[in-house]
Amino acid sequence: MSSLKDRIQADLTDAMKAGKDQEVVKSTLRMALAAVMNAEVAGNEAVLLTDDQVLVVLQSEAKKRAESAEIYENAGRAEAAAKERAELAVLEAYLPAALSDDELVVIVNEEIANAAAAGNTGPKAMGLVVKAVRARAGSGVDGGKVAAMVKSALA
Repeated sequence: MSSLKDRIQADLTDAMKAGKDQEVVKSTLRMALAAVMNAEVAGNEAVLLTDDQVLVVLQSEAKKRAESAEIYENAGRAEAAAKERAELAVLEAYLPAALSDDELVVIVNEEIANAAAAGNTGPKAMGLVVKAVRARAGSGVDGGKVAAMVKSALA
């Protein structure tokens, strides 16, 4: 079992011992563990996920919560949006700190310069630059955001 999964399990146990005031934490951690276990048994044979793979599952769950909160907010369901944001806050405790937009712009510009030095310019460099930026920025960065930044910088 990965150490991140162990940490989530231990935190769930602590939240269960803490009592009623930890309902959001308990339900969110249960959901996260269920998502990890589902990922472990998906496919032809069961596997134990590494910390990086558990992190990908948690990032996916966090993204779902953020999108749901936005949808609820736009639909005028503030109470449901607040619940989703509370769950997102619990999940974010297990995720690495995200790069700021300014830090990401610096990486994008450096990788565009590297691609240009290698003879790749314009739209044909997009795939190379996005791949390089994602490698440098880590798995915590939103791929759509990176692609949009690269596209606008290359235009």
